[in-house]
Amino acid sequence: MSDEPALLRVEDLKVHFPIGGGLFHAKAVVRAVDGLSFSVKRGTTFGIVGESGSGKSTTALAVMRLVELTAGRILLGDQDIGALEGEALRKVRRRFQMVFQDPYASLNPRKRAGDAIREALDLMDVGDPAGRPQRARELFLQTGLRPEQLMLFPHQFSGGQRQRIVLARALAANPDLVVCDEPVSALDVAIQAQMLNLMQRLQKDFGLTYLFISHDLGVVRHMCDDIAVMYLGRIAEQANRESLFERPLHPYTLALWSAAPSFDPRARGRGRRIRLQGDPPSPINVPPGCRFAGRCPFADARCHSEEPQLREVLAGHRVACHRVDDAGNALYPLEPAS
Repeated sequence: MSDEPALLRVEDLKVHFPIGGGLFHAKAVVRAVDGLSFSVKRGTTFGIVGESGSGKSTTALAVMRLVELTAGRILLGDQDIGALEGEALRKVRRRFQMVFQDPYASLNPRKRAGDAIREALDLMDVGDPAGRPQRARELFLQTGLRPEQLMLFPHQFSGGQRQRIVLARALAANPDLVVCDEPVSALDVAIQAQMLNLMQRLQKDFGLTYLFISHDLGVVRHMCDDIAVMYLGRIAEQANRESLFERPLHPYTLALWSAAPSFDPRARGRGRRIRLQGDPPSPINVPPGCRFAGRCPFADARCHSEEPQLREVLAGHRVACHRVDDAGNALYPLEPAS
């Protein structure tokens, strides 16, 4: 599995949004994503987690080519989808689909549920036209909906049922990659569990690869094989699920983990409560040095002057922190605070 080539590769991705400006003033730039690199193996789920404003949703939109790239490459297999435009991009879109956060805004209220899925089949030119109604029905059933509901309109479904329709529509094109941007955050907790289990089953049945965006650490731990923790447009730490939850190294990751009461208190560093002060810096005026230094209780002078590079310190475990040595040892206290 480790030697299998990645399905998705993101290389030094940057998405900057110019704002303001005028006749005598240069435009400011919001550095929403500012040098992101990661890869996702076929058949796995890669999670991106971070607080609001970290750039995780912008990353999802960039992979879907729904925002313009400032720099970098996005490769799906050996195809650079970041460089495609117009008709060439439209033709390859069937290979990657998206499930958005809000199931209430994702469906046309004037289209019946079955027609929403059939329309996706038509737009992507999937299969024989005569067989598309039956294919829409099959997808409907595979996502846990009943055949008599095909003729209903979106307002006649619950939020969880609507998200099942959205998922069925995303699967209509037989995609290689499904990008999920907070796909269960708008649902009740019990319905969240049903949707997550459904997505895992469909992943096995269809051989799907997920890029999964979430702020919910419990959801990420349940769904994802590999996880990247983002902060202010960059990856602070990245590892497989077991390593990241059992041995978090970056102080920001520890702060996120310590705020999640459901995690195993025996895990390394879980006994220490790290309370972050203030808000993240502005992505318009990114400070020098480590972007987390202004909120980090362990930052030293080097942290405020020199930006740390994301480097591998343990097998498959990468971290961007001066306070972690090359052997993966934290150079700050992990004991419970007195």
